Amino acid sequence: MISGAVVVGLGLALGLGMSPGMALAQSREGTSPAPSVPKALAEKVEICAGCHGADGKPVDKTIPIIWGQLPGYIYIQLRDFKRGDRKNETMQPIASALEKDEMMAIAEYFSQKPWPDIGQPRAPKAVAQKASDAEHSVGCTGCHLEQFQGTGIMPRLAGQSREYLAKTIADFRTRARGNNPGMSDLMIATPEDDLAALAEYLAGL
Repeated sequence: MISGAVVVGLGLALGLGMSPGMALAQSREGTSPAPSVPKALAEKVEICAGCHGADGKPVDKTIPIIWGQLPGYIYIQLRDFKRGDRKNETMQPIASALEKDEMMAIAEYFSQKPWPDIGQPRAPKAVAQKASDAEHSVGCTGCHLEQFQGTGIMPRLAGQSREYLAKTIADFRTRARGNNPGMSDLMIATPEDDLAALAEYLAGL
């Protein structure tokens, strides 16, 4: 659930024109006064928890973990849902109601949460080796970094749910997910069994 102190501090600082990061820092230090938080923003953050999990563990394994995800990536996805560049019947109406500063605040808030352990096992040795071979061919670490922690607008993949990873790969391959054509090209060019090994390996990190 959302910490009242964090949300209150965030609301005040955003109202004063601070960045979301500055807002969160002040709220944690207890240096912000405590006026009422803008109701609309609090409600929208609560809506996220309805699917992505109040404890960071999504209610459906095909829904991504967003606790601890990179803020730049979360913001870009919300922006793309709003634009219609990324399609999802649940996310598009939610994102359409958000302004840029709200998207940035939500992204920053969830990025500060601890990445949850959803209890996925490590990939067997043979699968890990196949994934490693596939990674050298695909070049995943060129964008997602060596430990698959992500950077900037490139998402963390390590520990993401296997089901979500598999669905995302499939959506890129069919171009059902259209907000990153380069990823579609890579996924289409990679054998399906290599991609399955990658999903299993990444989920277990």
